[in-house]
Amino acid sequence: MTTGFSSGSCRFADYFVICGLDTESGLEPDELSALCQYIEATKFRDGARGKLAGANEGENFEQSPLRRTFKSKVLAHYPDNVEWNPFDQDAVGMLCMPKGLSFRTQVDSREPQFHSFIITREDGSRTYGFALTFFEEVTSKQICSAMQTLYHMHNAEQYDILHTPTSPQGPEDQRHPHSQPRPMLHAAPSISRLQRFNSYDISRDTLYVSKCICLITPMAFAQACRKVLQQLHQAVTSPQPPPLPLESYIYNILYEVPLPPSGRSLKFSGVYGPVVCQRPSTSELPLFDFAISEMFNLLGVENVLQLFTCALLEMQILLYSQHYQRLMTVAESITALMFPYQWQHVYVPILPASLLHFLDAPVPYLMGLHSNGQDDRTKLELPQEANLCFVDIDNHFIELPEELPQFPNKLEFIQEISEVLMSFGVSPEGNIRSSDSQAKYRTFRSVDMVSDKRNGNLASPLNSYLLRENETIARLQALVKRTGVSLEKLEVREDASSYKDARAQCDEEELKMHQLNIQVREVFANRFTQMFADYEVFVIQPSQDKESWFTNRDQMQNFDKASFLSDQPEPYLPFLSRFLETQMFASFIDSKILCHDDEEKEHTLRVFDSRVDKIRMLNVRTPTLRTSMYQKCTNIEEAEKAIEMRISKIDHTALHPHLLDMKIGQGRYEQGFFPRLQSDVLSTGPTSNKYAKRSAPAQWRRRDRQKQHAEHLYLDNDQREHVECLFPELQLLLFLDYYWLSQSFKPCLKSVTVDVKYIQEARNLGTTIRQPKLSNLSPSVIAQTNWKFVEGLLKECRNKTKRMLVEKMGREAVELGHGEVSITGVEENTLIASLCDLLERIWSHGLQVKQGKSALWSHLLHYQDSKEKKNATPGGLGPPGFIHDTERRKSDGGVSAMPPLKVSLIQDMRHIQNISEIKTDVGKARAWVRLSMEKKLLSRHLKQLLSDHELTKKLYKRYAFLRCDDEKEQFLYHLLSFNAVDYFCFTNVFTTIMIPYHVVVVSSKKLGGSMFTANPWVCVSGELAETGVLQVPRNTLEITFECQNLGKLTTVQMGHDNTGLYAKWLVECVMVRNEITGHTYKFPCGRWLGKGVDDGSLERILVGELMTPSTENDERMCRTPPMQQSPGMMRRFVTISPNSKPKLNTGQIQEGVGEAINGIVKHFHKPEKERGSLTLLLCGEYGLVWALEQVFQHGFKSPRLFKNVFIWDFLEKAQVYFESAEQREATPDENWQTRVRHFCRFMRAINNTSRNIGKDGKFQMLVCLGARDHLLHHWIALLADCPITAQMYEDTALIKDRSLVNSLIRVLQTLQEFNITLEASLVKGVGI
Repeated sequence: MTTGFSSGSCRFADYFVICGLDTESGLEPDELSALCQYIEATKFRDGARGKLAGANEGENFEQSPLRRTFKSKVLAHYPDNVEWNPFDQDAVGMLCMPKGLSFRTQVDSREPQFHSFIITREDGSRTYGFALTFFEEVTSKQICSAMQTLYHMHNAEQYDILHTPTSPQGPEDQRHPHSQPRPMLHAAPSISRLQRFNSYDISRDTLYVSKCICLITPMAFAQACRKVLQQLHQAVTSPQPPPLPLESYIYNILYEVPLPPSGRSLKFSGVYGPVVCQRPSTSELPLFDFAISEMFNLLGVENVLQLFTCALLEMQILLYSQHYQRLMTVAESITALMFPYQWQHVYVPILPASLLHFLDAPVPYLMGLHSNGQDDRTKLELPQEANLCFVDIDNHFIELPEELPQFPNKLEFIQEISEVLMSFGVSPEGNIRSSDSQAKYRTFRSVDMVSDKRNGNLASPLNSYLLRENETIARLQALVKRTGVSLEKLEVREDASSYKDARAQCDEEELKMHQLNIQVREVFANRFTQMFADYEVFVIQPSQDKESWFTNRDQMQNFDKASFLSDQPEPYLPFLSRFLETQMFASFIDSKILCHDDEEKEHTLRVFDSRVDKIRMLNVRTPTLRTSMYQKCTNIEEAEKAIEMRISKIDHTALHPHLLDMKIGQGRYEQGFFPRLQSDVLSTGPTSNKYAKRSAPAQWRRRDRQKQHAEHLYLDNDQREHVECLFPELQLLLFLDYYWLSQSFKPCLKSVTVDVKYIQEARNLGTTIRQPKLSNLSPSVIAQTNWKFVEGLLKECRNKTKRMLVEKMGREAVELGHGEVSITGVEENTLIASLCDLLERIWSHGLQVKQGKSALWSHLLHYQDSKEKKNATPGGLGPPGFIHDTERRKSDGGVSAMPPLKVSLIQDMRHIQNISEIKTDVGKARAWVRLSMEKKLLSRHLKQLLSDHELTKKLYKRYAFLRCDDEKEQFLYHLLSFNAVDYFCFTNVFTTIMIPYHVVVVSSKKLGGSMFTANPWVCVSGELAETGVLQVPRNTLEITFECQNLGKLTTVQMGHDNTGLYAKWLVECVMVRNEITGHTYKFPCGRWLGKGVDDGSLERILVGELMTPSTENDERMCRTPPMQQSPGMMRRFVTISPNSKPKLNTGQIQEGVGEAINGIVKHFHKPEKERGSLTLLLCGEYGLVWALEQVFQHGFKSPRLFKNVFIWDFLEKAQVYFESAEQREATPDENWQTRVRHFCRFMRAINNTSRNIGKDGKFQMLVCLGARDHLLHHWIALLADCPITAQMYEDTALIKDRSLVNSLIRVLQTLQEFNITLEASLVKGVGI
């Protein structure tokens, strides 16, 4: 993406560079890349795979000399230096020829290769390089004989290797058919292999070496630079000398060609023809001059979209190809399509061989790795793969991280992109043989198609010649039919007049490229304008001034994520919730906060905001209503017209090249060799040229530079510290400073003109380090880099834990006015996934031995192995890997009947290994982290894992994070803070797995529990499922059973079959434990089950709550049936005689009802995913049933001795009265009749149920059904007026107090607006 325009320049190119073989210094092996390859090889040998290290691993030393890399040098660059872009010799040399010099002989192919690259400077601005590499004959005798000598030495070595017993196959030069005639030795086939190595003979072969010419430019005009370089190369190779000396053309491009102003086009002269470039205006998408079609050809739409999603979610992305230009094209295209967001992390489209250790960086990156075309993916030893998107460009293949969410409206989006591509004859499926396809792409143009149709030749939209040529087009046709793209659409591209004009100025191929680019980019940009059309509403403007905002940026939330997500269509959430957490989104919002008016806005933001405004004007009727309806891009045509206009009517023409004032004999020309140019004429520009003038006062120049920064293209904000090409390792260090700084602080340093002061401060935080040059890749520099990584990982860990706790505890949401808060399921999953990603990055830092793709799981497996070997000691000590009783957690359940689970890291691993649904290592590691978080053991388990120092030493290098003791301690301490909150991140995610549960019924020892003769049963229900009836053995009263995950447990139904002599049973409570997560639920009962005791119930529905790991208090309570500590627990326990109940006054009762109703109202105000258990609010402690029970018990006349009277008895009498009153039709009021009918119907249904529930159970059922059908307030009114009430209640009773009853009715009416759904266990057996 064309970003951070290097500011001082207004010339088209800053430098012209020549790189190649320095005959003075001769052949120097490229130690850096050789060393790298050697290290890779020895890593193999020392690591786990010692056996695999073969002779071909230390590539540079055992490779045949023609395949080795030698040092290339910058032979010359003109001018020597320009102040606004100091020349970085190491960086340029390394990127012009990233693999160093290569040699060929006359039998090898020697096609010139073009590639581009990027250099990022410390302030985040970028310079672009465009390089053409070609081969020249080696004229130096010394070099030829040096090569011959190397071959003799190499052959001797190979001869030794071949005669040792093991002969590993080297990927050798099978491409040299002209090796010397073989002596007919039948003795050993290895001799004949030896001949193959001898593939350079000074007397017979011509030696060629690579050379590179390169333009360094402030802006990426890739097509123009490619033309200039190709024409210069052509001038050298063609038999006729060029019209003018080469110096004239190079002088022209360096000093006489300006950059086109925004919104204008410019024409200048190459050696053989005109070159046109054009720059978008400030209201258009930023400049982008690479062919996007190339990326779609190489990867296909589906893969591009997956890669795009990975980039937006800031995964680690590794591009892999033999062609440097492909790496660059894909990287630049993907980052360009992100408009208006910008990639904020390490960005190295071409990673030089000497920087391979960079793949170790535990940060998000987008890097390009050169493949030699021989090794396949499996040979690549990548330190971290858990979150890696690996793109093998040449093989049309992409490997994605697990759990990648879908991009919103993916299918419609693919369809829209495909239509654009097809209208240009590009196959949406991609074309693996992309290089061949270029020619076909040229022959097939929809314009020709249209004209051909007029001649009546076109039966189908794609002519038959092409169908014969290319099977993808046949597939394409099928796609056309399937997607219903009308052929009319394909012919839109016709307007002949504009074509003729354009053809005159710029070749049609290039125009087509620009048209395709802008169409595809508009389609992508339109997705974001649609998805974020109302983003401004959710930006949280800081209340304080900028200075304090900057200092507290760390703690500030800049976007109301919760509200934004609650407006989004459900299918968007998995993607959006993760996208809102990214650095690029935070920086985008920061820039929005810092720029108040249009003047201050940087270019990207201004363009995006103007588009958003346009969309909102179109959707005036429902501006904030988000629908998931797909809206196509509508402004393609105007964007295209702007480009066509610029190209058909060229705005500026530069000076023509002219003869320079050279001495006689200069500029001589020798065919086939790029000459050493005359530095005296090229080192300084013309004095009068307005473009080269540098006399403006520095002050003005600086301001202008800032303006250019802001308006040109995206200014790369500084924290991005894109280590683009990272030569300077330092870049890395700097970048890291910014990166970690920004992780907590995310300042947007974009609106340059406004906030120079703040930007300067932020910069100073990062630039304390001197810039170590690449040539100084000493161990100390590498150590310093890794130390930065360690500090950064720790900082990121601190911020993540803090963010997760704040979210979980909901402080921030309360501040934002969301009242009762709780984190959404989607949001929680996002945060936990990002924690898993951070753990994987920490575990892969400095890793040397790894099995599988997950570094964390690999470490756990090594630990498991070592422990199991140790535990293979004499048996009888309990299962291996268990930590014995000393390690038990303090009582989880608080009930001695259920001792807590043992804490065992290995056992938790086994649980995960037994889950057949989880197939991959990365998945297992994530599940293990989730389980440990749910059990509040994450910090403890990891501490135990890392306590095996021997193992850690074996697996990790000295500089690894896990071997830095202080940081490791702090890291574990941060994770410990998760124990403060409850996560259900395992139970809620793995909903289909089988889980063992353990149930214990605790009956009262005192009251005849031992004589009990009936057969008890239980049925356990949770949020996800219920078990059905389970028989409990009478003697032990406990069972363990396995069933599909029930989710959080809500109710237990229990009862008995009333058999035997003594079928009366006083149950204190029921305990249920999930044997994997260790969650223990307690279901208090405290009542009798049996005919003729208590309310005569044979079964009860108990509502439970999760036990928190114990405190002393719990332990005190669990010895006997708990005594009342508060009125709330009263109904549950020891209701032996009603007189023992504490009495509540009317005020307390009203408060109780209010609280119960309030709980239900709050429940419904939460988003659906966050609601807890409604059953608990209805039937649990202090729930609605309890509150209404208090209402009816207040002032209830106490019965004779030894006889219990229940509320249900009163309700039954009332029912009898109403039924008789209805017969007599005493009251004509129709409303009253309807209410009475309802009341009697419900009473009958509950009394007729086949279940053996007692009177209190029936009352509970009536209240639940009344709440569900919104009838409670009617029934209270009925009962208050009923004569039965007068008989059974004291005069002081609440139900007789008119004003109290009216306020009770008003409170109950608030339930009417909610749709209450009851759990099946509450209403089983009642058919209403």
